[in-house]
Amino acid sequence: QVQLVESGGGLVQPGGSLRLSCAASGIIFSVYTMGWYRQAPGKQRELVARIISGGNTNYADSVKGRFAISKDNAKNTLYLQMNSLKPEDTAVYYCRATMGYNYDYWGQGTQVTVSS
Repeated sequence: QVQLVESGGGLVQPGGSLRLSCAASGIIFSVYTMGWYRQAPGKQRELVARIISGGNTNYADSVKGRFAISKDNAKNTLYLQMNSLKPEDTAVYYCRATMGYNYDYWGQGTQVTVSS
């Protein structure tokens, strides 16, 4: 059974930082493309950052220079370091694992709220 469990969300002031984690089980973590997505109220879910098995990364333009995605294959864990947070970063953040067209898994999400 595949499980992706996010943690690390919460309430933070503008300009602050948070680190999200996604613990994966039931998959060969190292071969999957792992990504962070977010969905704000009334908006579509969007890609935040993605890291492929070889380590290459890509980011949404809105978070470049502020967020950093990384993973620890030994711990089967994906991370998202979020710095210089803005109110517009407020959303539910989801972890996703994909491999090819047949394997696509999502976590349950963690709420990030940026507000003073």
